[in-house]
Amino acid sequence: MPASFTRLSLLWKILLSTSLALTVLFAVMGWIVQDNATRAMSASVDGEVQASFRAYDSLWRSKAETLASISLVLSRMSDVRAAFSTGDQATIRDTAGELWKQISDQDAIFMVTDSGGRVLASLGGQFGGTLNENLPVVREAAPGFPKQGAGFMTAGGRLYQIAVTPVYVQAGRGLGLLNVLVAGHVVGQDVVKNLKDSTGGSDFCFLSDGRVIASTLDPSANASVQAAGLANGSLRRIEAGGTEYTLLGTPLLDVAGRPVGELRILRSFAGAREQINALRRNIFLVWLLAVLVGLWLTYSLARDILKPVKELDRGAAEVSRGNYDYRVPVARGDGPGGDELGRLATAFNAMCGSIQNARQELIRQERIATIGRMSTSIVHDLRNPLAAIYGGAEMLIDTGLSPDQVRRLAGNIYRSSRRMQQMLQELMDSGRGRGSEAELCRLHDIVRAACQEYAGTAEAQSVEIKTSVAEDIELPLERARMERVFLNLIDNALEVMPNGGRLNISAETDGAAVLVRVQDTGPGIAPEIRARLFQPFVTAGKKHGVGLGLAFSHQTVLDHGGDLSMDTASTQGACFLIRLPLAVPV
Repeated sequence: MPASFTRLSLLWKILLSTSLALTVLFAVMGWIVQDNATRAMSASVDGEVQASFRAYDSLWRSKAETLASISLVLSRMSDVRAAFSTGDQATIRDTAGELWKQISDQDAIFMVTDSGGRVLASLGGQFGGTLNENLPVVREAAPGFPKQGAGFMTAGGRLYQIAVTPVYVQAGRGLGLLNVLVAGHVVGQDVVKNLKDSTGGSDFCFLSDGRVIASTLDPSANASVQAAGLANGSLRRIEAGGTEYTLLGTPLLDVAGRPVGELRILRSFAGAREQINALRRNIFLVWLLAVLVGLWLTYSLARDILKPVKELDRGAAEVSRGNYDYRVPVARGDGPGGDELGRLATAFNAMCGSIQNARQELIRQERIATIGRMSTSIVHDLRNPLAAIYGGAEMLIDTGLSPDQVRRLAGNIYRSSRRMQQMLQELMDSGRGRGSEAELCRLHDIVRAACQEYAGTAEAQSVEIKTSVAEDIELPLERARMERVFLNLIDNALEVMPNGGRLNISAETDGAAVLVRVQDTGPGIAPEIRARLFQPFVTAGKKHGVGLGLAFSHQTVLDHGGDLSMDTASTQGACFLIRLPLAVPV
């Protein structure tokens, strides 16, 4: 998903998603509707072409039957037979013409020929040329006499629909052929126009000898229709004059059943295209209206939904900042009987109340735990000086000592009691928010005092303590607190080396700081506590430890602007590094 989209607000994401979904939905629906409409209209156009062909066939048969009926009536009239028997052209023409006018008022041609096709009289139109004297169509229809013949004929560059009717008289034992009547219609522009009007707009094109005889199409379209190859009775699509048509063709047969031309019926897709375009416009308008209405409804609904969501977001931010008194506004009607958002707001407020109560209980328990940890810390700090006082007093009472031994024990008891007094004073100062002042101290003296405190214990455990601290290193320190740091480190080292070992304490200047290294030859730091070594109550493998010594030492060094860490590169025993600034921290 693009990053720009993820940065949008939730409201815009909903609006864009809705508009995209509506667009895709209407695009698919529009394509389906348009495809079905195109198929339906294409089938409709094909059906109209076939219906036009049936209409043409019915109309054309009706005209042919009319011509045949008129010719048959004339051939059976006694006056006509009597006139035809004279063989005089004037008599034949006058008689046939008078009867033709009485029987037919159509614009048609009418001719009287002998059995060989020689024209005896011509009425209602002239062919011109040799056809005024000779009609080959009579000889072509002769094999079918005495039946009438009907079909198409070309003459003088024109196309005719004709009916050929023989006229017989009784001669001896049988009938004798007197003359032949040829009646027909010219296939011209009036004919194709009437066909178009009668079929509801289908176009007609008559072709003969490879050229257009009559057509309702524009001249520019006639060439495309003329060049289009077509199997009889089949439908196909063609492009003619910039318009798409469905084309249906049928042959035009003469009286002998031979094709003399072709009729092509066409139906334009222009109307169907206009309807499809109108449908497409309507779909677009409906899509636009649906998108606008959908966006408005989505915006209104999303705004109502996002308003409480924003309140919940604001409430979560307030709680994350520690403001547990914040409550999300709950609209009237919401709550347990309201919608999901109202119930969520009520549940959020209840959760805030629960967190607030739990926090207060946690603070109360933390205070109790703090008192316990403080008591443990006091016990931890007082344990060593009390042990020294107890042991010294016990030796004074139970054993006979020399004056020097008594003085040494008295000195230990004095120093231990003084340390206890200092620790209690520091505890009181800490409770009152006061701390002791830092003073310029020699690091050598602090390390030596801590080592002297555990000299007896180290000697009893066969632990060698070696110090390498220059006497000229002076730092601004809280002497008592810093001394307890070294006491804690020495005590930890002695406890893990009950069967002897070596403890090295060295110091060197490193720029504006002093780096103190405290390393023993014990088993080292257990892997499971290395990451939490300086946290309170973390201990492993110690019989009397509670896990506070390193935590207090670490805090003391931090208060002096330095750092206490474990040297992970050490491969033997445990190694602690104390870095202290030479100058007073700002």
